[in-house]
Amino acid sequence: MESRFDHKAIEPKIYHWWEKSGFFNPDKLPSRHKKPFTVMIAPPNVTGHLHVGHALENTLHDLLIRKRRMEGYRTLFLPGKDHAGIAAQYVVDREIRKEGKSRIDLGREKFLERMWQWMRENGDAIDKESRALGLSCDWSRKRFTMDPEYQKSVKAAFDHYYKKGWIYRGKRIVNWCTRCQTAISDLEVEYREEKSKLWYIRYPLKGTGKAIVVATTRPETMLGDTAVAVNPKNARWKSLIGKIAILPIQNREIPIVADKEVDADFGTGAVKVTPAHDSLDFEIAQRHNLPLYQIINERGRMTREAGPRFEGKSVSEAREAVLNELKKLGVLEKEEIYTHRVGYCERCSTIIEPLISDQWFLSMKKLAPKAIKAVEKGEIKFYPTQQKRLFIRWLKQVKDWNISRQLWWGHKIPLKGVDDVLDTWFSSALWPFATLGWPKKTKSLKTFYPTDLISSAKEIFYLWIVRMVFSGLEMTGKVPFRTVYTHPTILDSKGRKMSKSLGNVVDPMVMIDKYGTDGFRFGLVWQVAGTQDFSWDEGALMAGRKFTTKIWNASRFVISNYDKKLKTKPKYTKADRENLKKLKEVKKQVTIDIEKFKFHHAAETLYHYFWHTFADKIIEEAKPRLSASASTFAKASADKKAMADKAAAQAVLLEILRESLKMLHPFMPYVTEEIWGKLPTKPKKLLMIEKW
Repeated sequence: MESRFDHKAIEPKIYHWWEKSGFFNPDKLPSRHKKPFTVMIAPPNVTGHLHVGHALENTLHDLLIRKRRMEGYRTLFLPGKDHAGIAAQYVVDREIRKEGKSRIDLGREKFLERMWQWMRENGDAIDKESRALGLSCDWSRKRFTMDPEYQKSVKAAFDHYYKKGWIYRGKRIVNWCTRCQTAISDLEVEYREEKSKLWYIRYPLKGTGKAIVVATTRPETMLGDTAVAVNPKNARWKSLIGKIAILPIQNREIPIVADKEVDADFGTGAVKVTPAHDSLDFEIAQRHNLPLYQIINERGRMTREAGPRFEGKSVSEAREAVLNELKKLGVLEKEEIYTHRVGYCERCSTIIEPLISDQWFLSMKKLAPKAIKAVEKGEIKFYPTQQKRLFIRWLKQVKDWNISRQLWWGHKIPLKGVDDVLDTWFSSALWPFATLGWPKKTKSLKTFYPTDLISSAKEIFYLWIVRMVFSGLEMTGKVPFRTVYTHPTILDSKGRKMSKSLGNVVDPMVMIDKYGTDGFRFGLVWQVAGTQDFSWDEGALMAGRKFTTKIWNASRFVISNYDKKLKTKPKYTKADRENLKKLKEVKKQVTIDIEKFKFHHAAETLYHYFWHTFADKIIEEAKPRLSASASTFAKASADKKAMADKAAAQAVLLEILRESLKMLHPFMPYVTEEIWGKLPTKPKKLLMIEKW
């Protein structure tokens, strides 16, 4: 063996061996692999690169897949990418703007040609990074949510819902990006804590000299107010319920209504109701039959309904003008510094405008109960277990799903005269079965569906996991997966969520180049203690790299000191038997920990066992025994005893090394596979298909 493990030279060679073997494909595994075990990669955005969240999630996926493959399962680890509607369109939009044009100049058809050109040139970046991470995916089954066959699956699902009458068009409040010109999902809104002001405004009470005071962070939206709302339990304003207030500037008479959803602790406890520009206000308006006035348009400009003095102004210009007018009228009571969360478009960092908009919706009336029933019956297991309760609670209060987006890139809604496309999550919700050929009754669908495991971060639990459940039940009659594992989120070293805007994103490829894939993977897994989010610690990767070196050096010693010519029958000592017994205990414990998603504990057990028990103790104690050599009087009883003892020592070391490499392989696949190929044993086959 070489004196050091050169990950940059060895990793590409090993991955080539794996791919060439065909064993990533479950159909080409040896005959002992019979029972299927399926995991679908959560499809990353085609526009992006792997971040540490992807790396953690897919390392854990691959760890489980590799263990199951060694246990004799027909493992399918299916890779793919999501077309990432708004993100992908934004990227190509930006390129076109650099040329001094816009997508409007190109027109829809030409723009989509540019989109596909971009996909061909840049869409495989994540595949290369996934290979570098050592993911044992069946690349022959790779899927993309805009593949022709996948598009047929999406259309089939839409048609199914539409024929049942569950898809309809209606007005709702949406997260509107004035830059990207589309409604976006909650996931695509990035909230930032910002210092602003809270303005207190007096709304005069009709026919009295009194007023009700409301507090707001957006005084410009008062131009669209249609009521003032108070909590019925708020003693301060209870006597005013049913009275009429006069909206300043607009001089519009608006009612004071009671609504239990009003936060009695915010501001004065009385809130302005602007139904066309706030989701809670929209719901209040629905309950109290209030009119709607849209005072901000899709371009972020004030409309005619805002009044002639404000029409055409930007939101910030309108705010300044409204405040000046309120001061003139003498109804601006006070202002104070206030910190609150402001929503920004994740792609272009434009402040989100909540707007009333005509959108397409999928009714959840029948879908939600079906998913709840399946989960209550235990058809899906959740880890951590509290996710089951959160799953059910969310579905019990779920609203109809806004499935339309005002984009050009994506799955066009298959209805005549409709230019909108479907929300990216609509197609992603079909992932577990559409990737296997649904709606056709394919062999792959019959064999590998339902899948066994899905893993995701907490932030997409409702947007993706829940939607896959009700989609799978409705389209196939079966749950899409048997186990849901929600993994921790990796925060930066200061405990903040990683984001491009904060500039605290860690590039896994840089870390892999620095520490090797094995060091990187082990360092990541080592930090997964339960489901608690954890802060990024590069020191764990450094420890992973040192562990890789320790494994290499210990293995090098065992292999170099193995005497192939020694044919003497080993004679095991009491210590040998104790060491082999300890090995069995470790194997059992590691297996249990992985099954229970106790990845940190499994990694910790392997680390301390291999380093401190095997390398530092067992190997050291074996060195004098290995130094024995046969004399010219080979038949002498002393020599026979020494040779039997030596045979026992090297047999124990080799057995422990072999089994340790097997246990370590799912965590650190490259170094273990390379060492396995150098072991003085036959027959030689890849470690990735050895028996666990």
